[in-house]
Amino acid sequence: MAVALPPSLSDTIVALSTPPGAGAIALVRLSGPNAIHLTDEVFAGKRLRDQPSHTLHVGTIRDGARIIDEVVVSLFRGPHSYTREDVVEISTHGSDYIVQELLGLLVRRGARLAEAGEFTKRAFLHGAFDLAQAEAVADLIAADSALSHQVAMRQMRGGFSQELKDLRGRLVQFAALLELELDFGEEDVEFADRTGLVRLLEEVQALVRRLLRSFELGNVIKHGVTTVIAGRPNAGKSTLLNALLNEERAIVSAIAGTTRDLIEDEVSLDGIRFRFVDTAGLRDTTDVVESIGVERTLKRVQQAALVIYLFDITTTTPTNLQVEIEALQLPVGIPLLAVGNKLDVASDTEQAAYYKRPDTVLIAASRGDGLDELREALLTRVRGEGLDRTGSSTIVTNVRHARSLEQAALHLEAVVQGLATGVGTELLAADLRHALATLGQITGEISNDDLLTSIFTQFCIGK
Repeated sequence: MAVALPPSLSDTIVALSTPPGAGAIALVRLSGPNAIHLTDEVFAGKRLRDQPSHTLHVGTIRDGARIIDEVVVSLFRGPHSYTREDVVEISTHGSDYIVQELLGLLVRRGARLAEAGEFTKRAFLHGAFDLAQAEAVADLIAADSALSHQVAMRQMRGGFSQELKDLRGRLVQFAALLELELDFGEEDVEFADRTGLVRLLEEVQALVRRLLRSFELGNVIKHGVTTVIAGRPNAGKSTLLNALLNEERAIVSAIAGTTRDLIEDEVSLDGIRFRFVDTAGLRDTTDVVESIGVERTLKRVQQAALVIYLFDITTTTPTNLQVEIEALQLPVGIPLLAVGNKLDVASDTEQAAYYKRPDTVLIAASRGDGLDELREALLTRVRGEGLDRTGSSTIVTNVRHARSLEQAALHLEAVVQGLATGVGTELLAADLRHALATLGQITGEISNDDLLTSIFTQFCIGK
């Protein structure tokens, strides 16, 4: 349902909607009640107010007798536009001077420079989509991998919103019956089937837990995975980095301690962005520069999202490996994958010592042996079993959504406990109302100005 527009949002707004700087084309967008009229005042061509929606018009932009540029004007009449208002998009040559002249001219004619995210905010306020879908617009713009694009597109098209709508709809039915009981409190009647409510709450809690579990994966999809390659000198860390990136990114040498500083680069594995960090070999050293590198390695390991501990199969026993891993003192929650290198020169006995370890991958980085198994192991560590490869599962990527789901889970648990202990209908209804309210905050069914300002100021200008 559309929300009444505050007076400040009834202005006609204008902004550059393409990236600033010189380019082939720049697009200036207007939206609001006077968008078509203001453009007509500076556009020499067909009279736009007489033209149908979704049409293109060639002409010139003029400031009096001075021609600023030859342009193409796109006309979208509300409510059949992005903002559900009248929208005009002016495609000019991508000169920063032309853009500034055009913006200045339109502002002098009565338009107001748009705030960050104001076009999308107006679309939300006019009911074009809900708040979760609006936030997905920003995620779609920022998407830098196939998977982040897929997740943002699904959310923008309402997949997550529909799931929440169905969930809230089922809870609302019972909440209404509880409220009805309060109206007849003196008559001591029960309209809501308590057994049925317990079953419903169990189903809803399971769904909320699944959505919350998906947030860990969603955060990875959105921000990528910082993966630190650690290990002793000459384990083959730089060789592994080059093999994963498929380029000679790091210097490879038989001399121990070649890598003195951190070397980083990114690669996408099955749609998930990994940022691999090659580090200095971990050992005691009197070399001042190398010791600084070791110090930086240990610090970066503590900040990693995932750690590959690379070791030489030919020189490391399983017992020594365990000691070296424990020495890293990884914080709880950072997954580690042990990777044994130099499979191509290891004896059968040396290989056999690790084949029985389910948490170890064996490779020959110099030849590329075992890299497919390593990539799959990395993906398994990151996504677990939470990713539906068809893209049909909802994955939560937004911190605000996760926090609201956490609050909803607490209120739902309070309802469950209340039913088990026989608390009064009034307390049950209150907790259920709180659960519904926190779920409603995700989609914007319940919102306030501070929340909207916080969300839309994170958008770029012109969107």
